[in-house]
Amino acid sequence: MQTLADIESLVGALRALLAAPSTWWQLALIGGAFLIAFLAGHFLQRYLKPMVQSGGFSGLGRTALRTSILALIPLIWWALLLAAQSWLRRRGITADVVHMGLILVGALALIRMGVFVLRHSFSPGSKLKAWEGVLTTTIWALVTLHLLGLLPVVTEILEEFAVTIGTTRISLYTVVSFVLSIVLLSLLALWIANGTQALLRRSDALDDSVKIVLAKLSRFVLLLLAVVVAMVTAGIDLTALAVFGGALGVGLGLGLQRIVSNFVGGIVLAFEESIRPGDVISVHDTVGVVLGLHARQVTVRDHDGRTIMIPNETLLTHEIINWTHGDRNVRFRLPVQISYGDDPEQVLTLLVSAAHAIPRVLHDPAPVAHLMGFGDHGIELELHVWVNDPEVGTHSVRSDIYRKVWQEFRHAGITIPYPQREVLLRTNSAAPADDRSAGK
Repeated sequence: MQTLADIESLVGALRALLAAPSTWWQLALIGGAFLIAFLAGHFLQRYLKPMVQSGGFSGLGRTALRTSILALIPLIWWALLLAAQSWLRRRGITADVVHMGLILVGALALIRMGVFVLRHSFSPGSKLKAWEGVLTTTIWALVTLHLLGLLPVVTEILEEFAVTIGTTRISLYTVVSFVLSIVLLSLLALWIANGTQALLRRSDALDDSVKIVLAKLSRFVLLLLAVVVAMVTAGIDLTALAVFGGALGVGLGLGLQRIVSNFVGGIVLAFEESIRPGDVISVHDTVGVVLGLHARQVTVRDHDGRTIMIPNETLLTHEIINWTHGDRNVRFRLPVQISYGDDPEQVLTLLVSAAHAIPRVLHDPAPVAHLMGFGDHGIELELHVWVNDPEVGTHSVRSDIYRKVWQEFRHAGITIPYPQREVLLRTNSAAPADDRSAGK
């Protein structure tokens, strides 16, 4: 009944306000100021937008100019209302409606600029761009209700619509308050998380993997804190989360243990610094460059251009090879076989000379050739070379070295043996068999 009385009181005050002749010409003044601001704002926006797109401004200046362009119409509207209010006050004319309009339009301009700066602080192509107008309207509507004194009445109306589940009463006001709180607090948490990530990115004292895990942990903690604060703000009893926590524990035990294992594995990998972005790793048959460490997996790009997602748990429970951990120099071996009629000392010198002719092969450590043994078909040699760019791959440098070796061998007359078999045919005739039967 109190809500109904408040609504009747507001309706009566609104009727009294509209019955006053001064209200209508003040509303007409506000509408005329909006029309002028709309036309002038569109004209100035067509003039200022090319200045932003041409690249003449950058950094903070470009952001400030874009913010001013977006809020240009409310700003012009506010300036016209401020001038009108000053003109009326000098003549002793009461302009309460114009004053309220001045406050509301100023709030709209500030909220419009604040939301744009908040969205731009995430990233220029943030998904928040699609919700920028909705967020601006929602915040401005709440501010308007508060300034007009209507927010308590709206709160009481929303409290009337409620359902009771057990001992918990959930009203429409609780739902709306929770949704608005979690949206605003999540945006604030993401803004703080992005600022923290930018500070970590500029730090030289931390490793890249540690920066990644700290940035992800800070984002997770801030979002979790935003949800808890939103629930407290909406008046939700946190003890009701006990059942949800129990269900979550059962879910973790039954179906989410792999997800939790991968998440914890990502934290362990980041703090151990055993794998970092840019490393070349081998896992089973996969060889590639680590692009990034994520909460659930490590992204690896192989030499075929494929992006492979390797779960963090796999990297902790299986043997992996990190080709660039601590040192980017990598050695690999190239087996070569020559005939027994060739001089191995000459061939060893030719192998080292061929390796030195390849640009990717390092001269320190220098290439080395060894005689490994005497095989069935020829002398077995092996060439050891070093490279410091394993992310490029080793197939190309192997091919270059073998091609150079082939050219050197042909020029020096060195032969490469191939399998040979000798077949001996026995011509001895079989002994004559006894004519008598075995049973006699």
